[in-house]
Amino acid sequence: MTETARLQGGDGGDGTGAGQFGRGVRLPRSERRAQLLAAAQRVFAANGYHAAAMDDIAEQAGVSKPVLYQHFPGKLDLYIALLESHVDHLVGRVQEALSSTTDNKQRVQNAVGAFFDFVNGDVGAFRMVFESDLRGEPAVQEAVDRATSASVDAITETITADAGLDEGKARLLAVGLVGMSQVSARFWLAHHSSMSREEAVALTSTLAWRGIGAGFPLHQHS
Repeated sequence: MTETARLQGGDGGDGTGAGQFGRGVRLPRSERRAQLLAAAQRVFAANGYHAAAMDDIAEQAGVSKPVLYQHFPGKLDLYIALLESHVDHLVGRVQEALSSTTDNKQRVQNAVGAFFDFVNGDVGAFRMVFESDLRGEPAVQEAVDRATSASVDAITETITADAGLDEGKARLLAVGLVGMSQVSARFWLAHHSSMSREEAVALTSTLAWRGIGAGFPLHQHS
């Protein structure tokens, strides 16, 4: 390794520098990227986007700024990458909730639970997705919109198949379920000392199921 590369915190350009893994430890690019995103999450959660600095993120990750910039050209790029990873995580949870069973009542409960788990799992993550203060940035708005639209798409497909509704009606119901789940989960987080996660999910999913399940002929699968 050259002296220049060592001072930059890298080992010749692979972006693996120092950090919590020790000086000179080489990491696969994907692992280094995950490490940097985790550090960025901590800094953004603590300081907000505007007060967060790339210096702080590099220090939190234990790497030099050149290493950080090898992966992310700027702070907005880093923020969007982190936001996209949170959206992917949420959408994946919803899709898994729907595919984990063929019992429609359980599907509703699982889908509601996916939003509660996301909100309860990482306050910084859910705030970035549902309460981002950068919605004026087109790429940020697109990612935020995808958190809702992809979840609605997954639920719409299930309702269309099981209730025999046309796509427009199924989508309206899916939007209602997603909106109810998001708002209820965020409200619960602010007041959850008086109610367990299980009880909150049960109440919300019961409301959704009785509305959808009682009003439309969903078919239980054997």
